[in-house]
Amino acid sequence: MSGCGAEHGLITVDQALELILQHTQVLATERLKLNQALNRYLAEDIYSGINLPLFSQSAVDGYALCTQSAIEPEREFHLIGEIRAGQKDEIELAGQAVRIFTGAKIPLGATTVARQEIIQVIDSSRIKITEQLKIHADIRDVGEEISVGQLLANKGQQLSIGAIASLSMAGINTVEVFQYPKVAVVITGDEVAESIEDFVAGKIFDANGPLIEAWFQQVGQQVEIFHVADTEAAVRNLIQELSASHDLILTTGGVSVGDYDFIRPVALNLGFEQIFWKVKQKPGKPMFFAQLQRDDSSHCYLLGLPGNPAAVYVGMQIYTATLLNALQGHKSQPNWFNAVLTHDLKIDARERFLRMSASFEQSVLRVKSLSKQQSHMLSNLMQANCLVRIPAGESLKEGDLVQGLFIH
Repeated sequence: MSGCGAEHGLITVDQALELILQHTQVLATERLKLNQALNRYLAEDIYSGINLPLFSQSAVDGYALCTQSAIEPEREFHLIGEIRAGQKDEIELAGQAVRIFTGAKIPLGATTVARQEIIQVIDSSRIKITEQLKIHADIRDVGEEISVGQLLANKGQQLSIGAIASLSMAGINTVEVFQYPKVAVVITGDEVAESIEDFVAGKIFDANGPLIEAWFQQVGQQVEIFHVADTEAAVRNLIQELSASHDLILTTGGVSVGDYDFIRPVALNLGFEQIFWKVKQKPGKPMFFAQLQRDDSSHCYLLGLPGNPAAVYVGMQIYTATLLNALQGHKSQPNWFNAVLTHDLKIDARERFLRMSASFEQSVLRVKSLSKQQSHMLSNLMQANCLVRIPAGESLKEGDLVQGLFIH
């Protein structure tokens, strides 16, 4: 098979991802308040210092009862008081009942709780059970969810909303997490328009800057965005400055072999070590990944994405995400899903990432390709909810199984 996809020396998508994981040095850690740590990766295992519940408590609004056997309907109890959630009360039952509310501490002597729906109040001091009730009903036992010393979260785990809520309930106030990388985004090119007049004059509007900035907003990280002219001196001065202060330089454009593609030669001249250049994929073949070790043994990484916006989008979703996670101690391949293709696809020399629409049909996840897949086009992202991998050198038929990645 001929064509640019058959170019000698290209590495595969999986090889490129593995090289990113192998060469990425994990950043230092910091301690944050738990409510400031959403989406961060834990740098420590977290163990519980308490039981949860802290004490035996009522699971419902009802009545705590003292009885040594199952309760039959029509049985009456003498009512001696009330216990609310958060109330400290030294009530002790001996054959009696006490009004109790959800979350309130079970009093001494109580063996079961009757929900209020099965209680008939006879008067201010007497109640009657209207249904059969087992011993220990509706009591949350101390430590039934979490016990002292239990592992709550693992090092490397990402803190989701649910994880933060769970740790908060266990009394965790601060967590040790890996630092966010300091990221600089460099948009290359003299062709970017800043006004309608520029556009009429032959320039184009910039999609890459807004795309990348929005992507980082989505993951909760701020970045600095720079535009640089297509001159070797301008590119060299900016890359040299940023490499001293940032963990990652993310560039768009300037990584191919054109007369004005200065990113790769400038980076190599500044001492960056090339990890890989050119991946057997479409879009995004001329991707460039390099590292610079500074005098203090820390690293600056440079991920050079091609300039076409679809290639930038694919690069962000797959490679930038993998690199950012690896810098924060989470070294893993993207979480690919499997789905059924709804139509035939022709063969291509390179692995392709196609923007598709995924949906469940009769409990089966199916994916359908969208039109306008060229690397300079983005309009189908209005409908796409996934990127689907189409293997190199294979023609696929309707019903074949493919891998994909959901996009937000």
